[in-house]
Amino acid sequence: MTVTLRVMLDQLVAPTDAALAEASRDLARALVIASPTGCEVELVVPSGPSREIEAEVPGVASIQRSGLPRRELAAALQLGIPTGIGGGMIHSPTMFAPLVKHDRVHDHDQTVVTVWDLRAWEHPGELPRAEAGWQRAMLKRAVKHADAVVVPTHSMGERLADAAPLGDRIRVIAGAAPTGFAVPTDEIGRRRDLGLPEGYVLLAGGAAASDALDDGFAAVARSQLQVPVVVIDAGDGEEPVLADRAAAAGLPERMLHVRGPLDAADRAAVFGAALALVAPSRRMAFPWRVLDSLSLGVPVVAAASDIHREVVVDGGILVEPDASGAVADGLAAALASALGSTASAERFAVLASDRGRAFSWREAADRVWQLHADL
Repeated sequence: MTVTLRVMLDQLVAPTDAALAEASRDLARALVIASPTGCEVELVVPSGPSREIEAEVPGVASIQRSGLPRRELAAALQLGIPTGIGGGMIHSPTMFAPLVKHDRVHDHDQTVVTVWDLRAWEHPGELPRAEAGWQRAMLKRAVKHADAVVVPTHSMGERLADAAPLGDRIRVIAGAAPTGFAVPTDEIGRRRDLGLPEGYVLLAGGAAASDALDDGFAAVARSQLQVPVVVIDAGDGEEPVLADRAAAAGLPERMLHVRGPLDAADRAAVFGAALALVAPSRRMAFPWRVLDSLSLGVPVVAAASDIHREVVVDGGILVEPDASGAVADGLAAALASALGSTASAERFAVLASDRGRAFSWREAADRVWQLHADL
């Protein structure tokens, strides 16, 4: 008898978050590769193109397409309306899943969902109202119907347990940088096409307060390093806002370069010329760009937070806030120390690379299969 793991992949058909789309794809690929003997993977997707999905995740046994596009399917899932998807062993790399009543004991039905970011609970005003409401509603459904809820860190699991009575159903399985993530051979050309200089401090995020880019700008300005700053993952139309904030922090306009979300190859090329990544956010969210930096051996200077302590550990410099809660001066001093000499920069690059090897999608897939076996 063949056991089928049904993986929800809404982000590959209609991506709303680039990081989640990458994570969903890479986990699905790893689940196919890690399939135990007698097991297979089926993809469940909203209506839309299927040929591209087969190319993105080769080796799947089949693809089930819903009769509804993603937006309509998301609404149906939120309301618990039958969608024709339910039944079997379902794993979702997001909260997008049919969280309805089922019988795990007699019918062997399982539903597992994943939470990567708690912004909808901690900073709901930074999200579109409908998106924040959808996430909160889906967590309520998970409390009633999920057999397990996966989070990427223990600290996030503890915070989620405070927000929802999930008991021992919270499981920790970390994510990773994209599979095969490496600086491309045409990195210089890619950076030229992006209009970027060579050698800069890298930041990631947008204008949201929880991204804390103001602290990042101030840290670079106060470090006295006199290097450009590149920001990736900015939102549409946020460049003028970020430019004003950088100027207020003391960074000349000519030294700031703001770009939006990039695909993995362009992003790796950007990391290829980064002197260091500064991660000032203390939001309860899995730090995807920190993972990118660690995997490529780029020094990491991060604001100390429960998430960063757990992910970075000794792979970078963690900066505790001062007595007033501010972190910019500490980040500045740490950045200046990390890049103060060639030997120091090389040392922190090695530390980052060593820590980066602790994360892999294959290990995550093995743990997902084990989780479903345990259930």
